[in-house]
Amino acid sequence: MELEQQTPRGELPQENMGSSIMTNPKDNNGEKAPKLELKALLSSLKYAYLGDNSTYPVIINSSLSKEQEEKLIQVLKQHKDAIGWTLTDLKGISPSMCMHKILLEEDAKPSRQQQKRLNPTMNEVVEKEVLMLWQAGVIYPISDSPWMSPVQVVPKKRGVTVVPNEKNELIPTRTVTGWRMCIDYRKLNKATRKDHFPLPFMDQMLERLARHEYYYFLDSYSGYN
Repeated sequence: MELEQQTPRGELPQENMGSSIMTNPKDNNGEKAPKLELKALLSSLKYAYLGDNSTYPVIINSSLSKEQEEKLIQVLKQHKDAIGWTLTDLKGISPSMCMHKILLEEDAKPSRQQQKRLNPTMNEVVEKEVLMLWQAGVIYPISDSPWMSPVQVVPKKRGVTVVPNEKNELIPTRTVTGWRMCIDYRKLNKATRKDHFPLPFMDQMLERLARHEYYYFLDSYSGYN
C-alpha cells in the first residue's frame, strides 16, 4: 500500500490558540523537546517542567508546598519515560502481554461499507491524520479485512462566542476551530457482544475515593490512543 502526499486544495480553519503558548526549545542536554501548545489553566493548576529551559511540561496542583512540589517533580523525572508528550512517545503494549479484541455476537455478519466522498478540505484532514498515525506505528495497512467502516470528518468546536447576525443581533454560537476525523462504527458496535457491567456503581466509586489525601487522573492523548 502506497501513501502519497497530495497537494492541498482547501484551507483548513486555524486553531484558536487563545492564551496558549507554543514551546519548542532544547534542554541543556541538547535534546530537542517536542513542540507543544500550553493552554491557560485554572487557578488551582499550574505547569511544572521535567526538563531544562521550560521543556517537558506537566500539570500539577498549584496549592502544593515547595517541598511537596519538589518531591513530586523528582518522582515524575524518575519515570519520565512513562509519560507521553507526543504521539510517537506512546510506545503501546507488547501484543505478547495484552492484545485488544472485539468479541462479536455468534450470528454477526461482517459489513464492508463504502467510503463516502469527502470535500478537498476534509480529504486533507483525513490524509494528515492517517499519515501521522501510520508513521507513529499506531496503525498499519491491511487489505483483506472482512470489516470496513467509513471515515467522516466533523467540525471541532470550542467554547461559546457571541457574534452579530445579518440584523446586527448578538447570537451565541460555538466557533469552529478545526476538524476531527471520526470513523462510523455503528454497524460494528451493533454486532459487538455487549458488556452488561461496563462501569462500576457510583456509590462504590465514592467509597473507594473517600479518605484519600491525594488524587491523580489520566487523560487520553486523543480519541484513538
